[in-house]
Amino acid sequence: MKLTEHNSRAVVLVHGIWDTSRVFARMTKWLEARGFRVLAVDLQPSDGSVGLDVLAEQLREFVERELEDGEMFDLVGFSMGGLVSRYYVQRLGGVERVRRLVTISSPHRGTWWAYFAGKVGPRQMRPGSDFLRDLNRDVAVLERMRVASIWTPLDLMIVPAWSSRLGEGFWVVVGLHAWMVRSRKCFEVVGRVLGE
Repeated sequence: MKLTEHNSRAVVLVHGIWDTSRVFARMTKWLEARGFRVLAVDLQPSDGSVGLDVLAEQLREFVERELEDGEMFDLVGFSMGGLVSRYYVQRLGGVERVRRLVTISSPHRGTWWAYFAGKVGPRQMRPGSDFLRDLNRDVAVLERMRVASIWTPLDLMIVPAWSSRLGEGFWVVVGLHAWMVRSRKCFEVVGRVLGE
C-alpha cells in the first residue's frame, strides 16, 4: 500500500506510570489540529507491576496492529513512557521505523522517587538500575533518528530533574510533572520538533 501524506504524519503517544492514553487528550487535540494522525497506546497494567520491557512489547504489538507495514512514524513518550519508547526503539526494532523520538520528563538516568516503590517497573527506573545501564550502554543507536527531550527544572517526580535530558534538550517552566502533558509550552516544543 502506498503511504499517503496523512499516514506519513503518524505520531504514537506513550503514557507514563499510573496513567492511560487519556492523559494525552489535550495534546492529541492540539496535534490533530496541526495535521498529525495521533495514536495513543494504553499499556496494561500501568501500575509498575510489570517490567518496562514487557510494556515495550505491548507498544510493538500496538504499532504493528495500528500502522501499515513499514510505515514510519514519530514517537512521543511521557515519563515512564519515554523509557518504554526507548526500549522499543533500541531493543525491539523500532529504530527501523521511528523518525523522531521525543521524551517528556522521562528518567533517562533514573529518579530517586523510584526507591519508594518496590514493584519491578519503578525498580527499573532507579538510578544505576540494570535496565537503565543496559539502555544507556548503547545509546548511540538513537543517533539514527532525531531525539529530543523536554523537561522542567521544577519536576518533583524526576529527581534530579536533569535526568530527563537526552539528545536535544528543551526545558520549559512547568510547575508539576503531570502538567507537562497539559502545557501549551510543551505542546509547542513537540510540534516544532515533529514539524521539522
